[in-house]
Amino acid sequence: MDTATGAATGNGPIRVLISDDHPVFRQGLRGLLQALGVEVVGEAESGPDAVRLAAELRPDVVVMDLHMPGGNGLEATRTITRTTPRTGVLVLTMFQDDDSVFAAMRAGARGYLLKESGAEEIARAVRAVAAGEAIYGPEIARRVLTYFAGMPHPRQNAFPQLTEREREVLELIAQGRGNADIASALFLSTKTVRNHVSNIFMKLQVADRAQAIVMAREAGLGESGKG
Repeated sequence: MDTATGAATGNGPIRVLISDDHPVFRQGLRGLLQALGVEVVGEAESGPDAVRLAAELRPDVVVMDLHMPGGNGLEATRTITRTTPRTGVLVLTMFQDDDSVFAAMRAGARGYLLKESGAEEIARAVRAVAAGEAIYGPEIARRVLTYFAGMPHPRQNAFPQLTEREREVLELIAQGRGNADIASALFLSTKTVRNHVSNIFMKLQVADRAQAIVMAREAGLGESGKG
């Protein structure tokens, strides 16, 4: 089993806040994450609790249920990504309908898994979200790709604010490729790729990779990476 240690900065274990209204599920998830070397810094029973604790504890990742009493996970995700941008949100839920998936992506969630996911899959997702990457479980990824398969091809004037190189980088981001992979494909340094990604986020006015992927896919980018 993989160990999900080493936060994005490489200093110490990943720090996680669990947000779910079921005590038994929280207890089980806490035990699973701790066994993987993750530091569980707190637990929230509702969306408002998650927002408050995220601001107070500044975790690397919030593992977020979508449907909780006293304020849902979508609104909490939206608030956390706006007010605590260094904290990534990983949705862990029973709901896999398109409305829930895309609402979570638009709210700024970096990952989306079903509660039936295995320990290793959850470990990989926590590490990826802590590192600023976007990750989705296999079933969710299939639904996303199926949805975008019906989108029209991009117009030539899509994202005119981007340079030609930035469009190339965005194309690869839309294919779900990480910075190191993009650097290799375009023969650039990872530092240069990071700079391009930052410029893209700023020009598109998105908070993170997940939102950039949604916008790019809706414009038809990333088609060549399917299959």
